[in-house]
Amino acid sequence: MADETDEDEEPAVELGEGEPVEGAPLSRVASRLTWAQQKSEVARKEGDSVVRTPDGSQKLEALLEDVDITYFETRREFEDAVREVVGTGPVPTE
Repeated sequence: MADETDEDEEPAVELGEGEPVEGAPLSRVASRLTWAQQKSEVARKEGDSVVRTPDGSQKLEALLEDVDITYFETRREFEDAVREVVGTGPVPTE
């Protein structure tokens, strides 16, 4: 049973006041797939998904064009390959 004091605590992450960021985190898109997957199948199934990147929101299909791997054994391998293309860092909020 949860403590009643849990409801009184502040959120773990404070939300900003700005405009919502377009797109979904890469991990959310990856979680919708089962692994292993061919790159072409990922593009077919989720290519239209908009992913948040440090350079702004981008379609997954466009990002996959720059990925050299053609078959992802695991979700982690997929995420690492895409992050190698887009980099890591804060997502712009404006």
